[in-house]
Amino acid sequence: MPNGYRYVFWVARNIWSPLVLYGMGFHIKKIGNFPPEGQPLILVANHTSYIDVMVMLRIRKTPFVFVGKKELVKIPLFGLIFKRAAIMVDRTNSKSRFGVYGRAEKVIAKGYSVCIFPEKEYTDETILLNPFKQGAFKLAIEHKLPLFPMVFLDCKRKFPWYTTYGHPGTLRVQGLDIIPTDQLNEKDINAFQEEVYSRIQNELLNDPEQRALKAIDLWKLRYKD
Repeated sequence: MPNGYRYVFWVARNIWSPLVLYGMGFHIKKIGNFPPEGQPLILVANHTSYIDVMVMLRIRKTPFVFVGKKELVKIPLFGLIFKRAAIMVDRTNSKSRFGVYGRAEKVIAKGYSVCIFPEKEYTDETILLNPFKQGAFKLAIEHKLPLFPMVFLDCKRKFPWYTTYGHPGTLRVQGLDIIPTDQLNEKDINAFQEEVYSRIQNELLNDPEQRALKAIDLWKLRYKD
């Protein structure tokens, strides 16, 4: 990250993100548990929408860096800003995927948090929560950083990947308990990953408003064979 990254983050969080969100009629509502600002963390959440990046920027004031797909830089305007706030990875290139760890280590050494959306694939509107990749959990354990899981409860319904049936409104973000990693090691990665997956999945299933499940039902109804 460049030395001026904190300024880049400030612009992304305080100008770009609210301009997009409020301009589209969205309001962020935080529910559950959110840690104090300042502590470096690994941030993870389910990924159901292009709007997730802007939502995440509004959640934390303390600067953090995204790990994101290289393809996202091709999106007009979004890509121009996002590539300055992210470690870009080409998922089709093993060298690029491996290189993420080295770049993330440099970011963590500077005191930044890292945000990773851990789902392997995420554009299938019929799937509630895809299997997770190991990257976020491996980084958290290797660097003994607490992991903060969040659940985006409404994005799948209100701004899905295929936006023909989205609508403006409140986007709830459920903060879950931070998970410390100081007692974990490499052999715990799989169990750690499964625990976080289960926590996020349970919140989606038990959401009183059932937004994500309703989004799936609506998609199947409108686009059934």
